[in-house]
Amino acid sequence: MKARVARSVAELLTSPRVRDARRRLGALSRRVRGGGAVVHYFHQVDDPYSQLMLQVLPRLAARYEVRLVPHLVEQPSAAAAPDRERLQAWSRRDAAVLAAACGLAFVDPGAEPEAGLVALASRAIAQVNDDGSSPESVLAAMGEIGRSLWSDDPSTLATFPLASAARTDAVIAAGTALRRKWGHYLGAMLYFEGEWYWGIDRLWHLEQRLRAAGLWRGGDAGWIVEMPQVGCRHRPGRAHAPELHFFCSLRSPYTYLAVARVLRLARHYGASLRLRFVLPMVMRGLPVPRAKRLYILRDAKREAEALGLPFGRIVDPVGAPTERGLAVLHRACEAGRGEQFLESFMRGVWAEGLDAGSDAGLQRIAMRAGLEDAFVRAALADPAWRGVAQANREEMLALGLWGVPSFRVDAGPARWGQDRLWQVERDLIVATAATPAVIAGENGRT
Repeated sequence: MKARVARSVAELLTSPRVRDARRRLGALSRRVRGGGAVVHYFHQVDDPYSQLMLQVLPRLAARYEVRLVPHLVEQPSAAAAPDRERLQAWSRRDAAVLAAACGLAFVDPGAEPEAGLVALASRAIAQVNDDGSSPESVLAAMGEIGRSLWSDDPSTLATFPLASAARTDAVIAAGTALRRKWGHYLGAMLYFEGEWYWGIDRLWHLEQRLRAAGLWRGGDAGWIVEMPQVGCRHRPGRAHAPELHFFCSLRSPYTYLAVARVLRLARHYGASLRLRFVLPMVMRGLPVPRAKRLYILRDAKREAEALGLPFGRIVDPVGAPTERGLAVLHRACEAGRGEQFLESFMRGVWAEGLDAGSDAGLQRIAMRAGLEDAFVRAALADPAWRGVAQANREEMLALGLWGVPSFRVDAGPARWGQDRLWQVERDLIVATAATPAVIAGENGRT
């Protein structure tokens, strides 16, 4: 009964019909009230991804018939960002890589901006918003202020007009309250009629929706930011078989989205795939707020649709189902069936509504991975997986990461996120000295 209820709730939350109905209602409400389409942008001054967003928002305003309304927000809460230092360090490094790949400007300064400079930048942006300038002028000024904050010479921040500290605090509090009311927790977020879009990574989803709503002005048909994609279009140039480390969690929908592409990359480049399973964050004592769970669920749905993967018939494997799954996965890896079991488990709990906490559900998952009932029973009686999961977690933390899916090729840099698999492919290309087979279409979406 519990599994059936969970499936029904998840299907409702990820239902394309419900989503489309909500969008139609939003469009109707917009027409009734008049005033045109409004996209709200939530800017966190000391967030590198927000700085990248400022560089592309003028293009969004130019291409679509929307009014952009910026809001200042504070950092996410400790519950939403439980490992803040690692998150900050990773965000700087990742934003620098993204900027280089997407033709934007950001250089990792190696440390967070000083608190006094962040306060000055916040006061400058608050003043710009109060000046009554056009949205285009406000965005341009915000970009200039951000460049000063993240530059080698942030002393130029003192040249901008400043709002009072009290006024700035009020502006940030109002923006943060609105973000919370509408159901989010991060900076660099765009909000349009009930849906959220994070950073330049999800900008194309918003563009897709704006075009469907008839708000595109025409002109360039490409996306504003063409994110690189996994292509497997290079031939390995030497016999070296790199190790591809895949830090994964059975309760992570983003791990599910990554599995098929990780297997494809490993096979194409002749990599030895090592499955480094870890316990989910919530089972490691880290909080996952409701707003974060809901956003991840809905974001994973649209990412799954873009990848052509089924998603939405879900029975959350938190607790015993994950422990049972990890016990079998550990033994399956030793038997050379780890990849098959991981793929079967993730598809089962995230797309087919299988209850891995039940014997029937786990047996079905294992059977199609080529594992017999006796194998499953023996695996469930073996607690050795716990030590392996803990060791994997410790290594992941040592690499500067805390969440999954994460990746590493040989002793190269660690990568985090299913939307960073294009970086993993580049690492594999370097590791195998791969040569281009087909270059056209490597970047962007088809």
